[in-house]
Amino acid sequence: MRYAYGLVLFCSIILWSSCRNDFETVPNTGNLEFSRDTVFLDTIFTNIGSSTYNLKVYNRSDDDITIPSIRLGDGENSQYRLNVDGLPGKTFNDINILANDSIFVFVETTLDIDNLPGGGFEFLYEDQIQFDTAGNQQNIALITLVKDAIFLFPEDLGNGMFETLTLGSGEDALEIEGFFLDTTELNFTNEKPYIIYGYAAVPPGEELIIDPGARVHFHNNSGLLVANTASIKANGVQSVDLDAMEGEIIFESDRLEPLFADVPGQWGTIWCTAGSTNNEFNFTTIKNASVGILMDSNDGDRTLSLRNTQIYNSSNIGLLARTGDVYGENLVINNSGLSSLVLSLGGSYTFNHCSFVNYWSNGFRSFPAVQIDNGTENENGVFSFPLTQANFNNCIIYGSENIELGLFPIDQSTPFNVSLNNTLLRFNDTNNSFEGNPLYEFNNTVVLNIDPAFQDSGANNFNIEQNISGAEAIGNSSTGAIVPIDLNGTNRATPPDAGAYQSIAFPPEG
Repeated sequence: MRYAYGLVLFCSIILWSSCRNDFETVPNTGNLEFSRDTVFLDTIFTNIGSSTYNLKVYNRSDDDITIPSIRLGDGENSQYRLNVDGLPGKTFNDINILANDSIFVFVETTLDIDNLPGGGFEFLYEDQIQFDTAGNQQNIALITLVKDAIFLFPEDLGNGMFETLTLGSGEDALEIEGFFLDTTELNFTNEKPYIIYGYAAVPPGEELIIDPGARVHFHNNSGLLVANTASIKANGVQSVDLDAMEGEIIFESDRLEPLFADVPGQWGTIWCTAGSTNNEFNFTTIKNASVGILMDSNDGDRTLSLRNTQIYNSSNIGLLARTGDVYGENLVINNSGLSSLVLSLGGSYTFNHCSFVNYWSNGFRSFPAVQIDNGTENENGVFSFPLTQANFNNCIIYGSENIELGLFPIDQSTPFNVSLNNTLLRFNDTNNSFEGNPLYEFNNTVVLNIDPAFQDSGANNFNIEQNISGAEAIGNSSTGAIVPIDLNGTNRATPPDAGAYQSIAFPPEG
């Protein structure tokens, strides 16, 4: 029984102490400690709110203390917003911290560059959090780089409704939030970044030109759409400084903070709809989309050309082509939630010196890096389309799974022509599931399951290591002559290496 009384007394003491709000404190003496001395809120676009950043404030003393004042240096005029220990505002009085305890201060901002002194394309906005006053004052600097941008968005129709685009007709019609670019908006320059809300569409018969060095950013559930008979030409140039990449075109989300740098699925897709034609991407990076490029069918001209292009961190598929006519060289696709490359419903495809890899790092993956089909089946029957060719020459098809190539012909009567030549392939059939299947009887130029020795697959760096890579010197020189320069701007050897990169000596570790 005495143990029960003791337990009740102990619980009463704990409950009483946890509910205390009348503890005695001593004034702060200016000896606060902080988790950082400067809070960098990273780069944001004008009028787009930042992420929320935190600062931890420590009382290392054995006394409960009161901080008489916590405030922003510019007071109520500051462009920063604070939340101190759960209370929002810009100035705070008499904040208590228990002995050997801490509190959190959260910081965020939304900046309009037109309202900042000096304005211009970029502005470094600064303030500080001031803890206490006079001789006990301690300051934490706040720094944010805000960039001006060109905003493109659908018209607000009122009542929460926005301009929409209609795709298809009849029962198959699909409406998405979006708008057609007008003729004055069909050239994206490199003077300012572009921020797109909804889907910006290239009108039928028109051409969107994107200049070298342009940066195109998409809000959540946004993208580009190329209408029937329209085209997109995104032709960057090789940069002299590979780290600066000043001539490269980049498509990514509108969140610039490092936390979002490699997060898949932050925006929709670049959708080249059925009937769009002669779409081109060169020295371009497309990252963090749901589908990097969706290329629909066309009867006639080549639908899509991809040169010196990289597609990374797609939550679903890197490149999805349906009955397309696609050519690719020095193309790299990685880190896709489903597959990096999907060629569906037939078509015609040629890829020279490309690296189709998948080291998906955001969960389980059940699809191969590359999958190809020539039809579909549903309740209305079987629909097949001829796959006239799918040629992979001097390529790498690899990834973290044992089987990284999936071939799915819909029937025996529809052409299904797939050819791998001088290609490094991961196809480790540990259970002999594909033994005797003629689809997977590769010719003797295909090298199986030898480590390509990528430099850093986790960082989307698919350079291959000299004298170690399984892709080294396995290429055909004729294909190498078609693509004599690799993605780094390096001359290919004879015979060339497979993939988008010629092998290099990696710098020593450490």
